[in-house]
Amino acid sequence: MNVLAIGDVVAQVGLDFLREKLPKIKKEYQINLVIANGENSAEGNGITPYSANFLFDSGVDVVTTGNHAFSRKEIYEFFDENENIIRPLNYPDKTTPGKGYSVVDLLRYEVIVLNLMGTMYMDNLSCPFKTIDKIFSQFKEDHIIIVDFHAEATSEKRAMGFYLDGKISAIFGTHTHVATADECILKNGTGYITDVGMTGPIDSVLGIKPNVIIERLKTKLPVKFETAGGRCKMECVIFRINEQNKKTEAIKRLTVI
Repeated sequence: MNVLAIGDVVAQVGLDFLREKLPKIKKEYQINLVIANGENSAEGNGITPYSANFLFDSGVDVVTTGNHAFSRKEIYEFFDENENIIRPLNYPDKTTPGKGYSVVDLLRYEVIVLNLMGTMYMDNLSCPFKTIDKIFSQFKEDHIIIVDFHAEATSEKRAMGFYLDGKISAIFGTHTHVATADECILKNGTGYITDVGMTGPIDSVLGIKPNVIIERLKTKLPVKFETAGGRCKMECVIFRINEQNKKTEAIKRLTVI
């Protein structure tokens, strides 16, 4: 099977670009499952029911999130109502809307998409390593498991990749909006990339107008973030996973312009 993982989608400009490009990618690469990180898909930041539904209507099967998952209150109920939008598993279970994983039935097999968030330079959540250990007992050994690890530090992402090597089918990093060139298959068969990248405006700083970020960095004062416009890109990665042994057979990084 072929799984497409799409980097953080930024605002309406990113949503529109994804909708334009995704159908061709799915057809060309015979994609069976599409995962997109949508935590910045609303204007400003965060995710709303509108931007989540826009992603689903555009052909995304599972929407993952991260530290901006709950920036917009209108999304809280949506997390509970729709099992295909997930938040990091290591948020407190009893007080946090939604779930940290989604089980996708593809008829011949089930795929578990799991969302985790790092803790280095991020929110003080439960340890992602201990959290994923606890959840494994709930799954069957024959499940295909894909992890979106939303984290800042490349060291934490790399460590998680090696920690899960052979236990899951593939892991991809999100959050930094900058694609890394280290896609690989780890020695025990898990597909890995430190960060998939971003879907949104090329001439930007993580999707925001450069002059806005420059002003903030120079003055150290708060500024209103404004989404950049102009030419766009969709950064993504394709994992080809063997349905029998659940290992990644091939990995391909794409930048669609």
